[in-house]
Amino acid sequence: MKILVLGGDGYLGWPTAMYFSRLGHDVMAVDNFVKRRIEIEEGIEPLEPLLTLHRRIALWEATTGHKIRLAVGDLLNHRMVYDLLEHFTPDAIIHYAEQPSAPYSMESRDKAVFTQHNNVIGTLNLLFAMKRHCPEAHLIKLGTMGEYGTPNIDIEEGYITITHNGRVDTLPFPKQPGSFYHLSKVHDSANILFACRTWGLRATDLNQGVVYGIETDETKLKPGLHTAFHYDAVFGTVLNRFCVQAVAGAPLTVYGSGGQTRGFLNIRDTIQCVDLATQNPADIGECRVYNQLTEVFSVLELTKLVEVAGKKLGIEVRIDHIANPRVEKEEHYYNPKHTKLIDLGLKPHLLSDVLVEQMIGHIQTVRDQINLSTFKPTIKWREK
Repeated sequence: MKILVLGGDGYLGWPTAMYFSRLGHDVMAVDNFVKRRIEIEEGIEPLEPLLTLHRRIALWEATTGHKIRLAVGDLLNHRMVYDLLEHFTPDAIIHYAEQPSAPYSMESRDKAVFTQHNNVIGTLNLLFAMKRHCPEAHLIKLGTMGEYGTPNIDIEEGYITITHNGRVDTLPFPKQPGSFYHLSKVHDSANILFACRTWGLRATDLNQGVVYGIETDETKLKPGLHTAFHYDAVFGTVLNRFCVQAVAGAPLTVYGSGGQTRGFLNIRDTIQCVDLATQNPADIGECRVYNQLTEVFSVLELTKLVEVAGKKLGIEVRIDHIANPRVEKEEHYYNPKHTKLIDLGLKPHLLSDVLVEQMIGHIQTVRDQINLSTFKPTIKWREK
């Protein structure tokens, strides 16, 4: 297959590009490197220094003999997008190319506007380019479980069947996003659904839970092929941050009570889910939604896993409950359905103290790279 990976320089995009290249597909990675610019602006960086995408692709090809094409471009440049799809004519488009940080989107008006403009308009440009040049291509779009929020009912996979005043219909599940970033994903979902219904495009919207993990089979092949592992308060996801804090001897920063409960999955399973969606494309005119998670944990349950794993390695883990910078429920019902990817064949890598121990062990080998100043959240949803 010809597979286009948008956001190919990112935490998920780079391992995805290597994975499909290793399988023998014709892969093109695309990125505008805006996340690297944001890292400089915010004074943060991945745990391990990252080669440029150009150098990583060259290293990948020298190591494996497999190719990855590269296009440097911005989805906001619609002419670039049209040209890219006309000449590459992908069978599948894996779309990670969005500003991925909820805190960053809440930092200021400018950053909220940038997030929504970058994410929503970039995806709109992509949809119009697909309509013109490759209407039968399968769009696999990374959404987020954060679109749903934390409703006091079970979360269905994208759609809910409702009986109202004696009539029945199946409608998109109600959305209660928690940041301007999550709102941008809601807008994307609505635009993609509209494009499929109106133009006959086909798409799989993967509402992904919180991702954790450092390694995939491909990143382990050679030093320099690793991906961008963040642990800071802007881009770092909670378990990744906790593992780095444990190694650094810093307390695990729990926001508020720690009762916040979310869906989680390993980075390997993100790639597995994308592969399953690619192998089993949506029908023409279909916009299907899969909830992409494997387990559900509260923040406090994660601290216990890190504590047990740390003890095995001789690390004393401390916990610090700090004022929650976000506006969110800290105790709530949470039961998301996630059977569709399992039905397609997903074999989850379930989280355990053993897996956490492996993550912590890897982080210990690069502990001198840890920047302690990036743990504390400085961005608040509601300024006092």
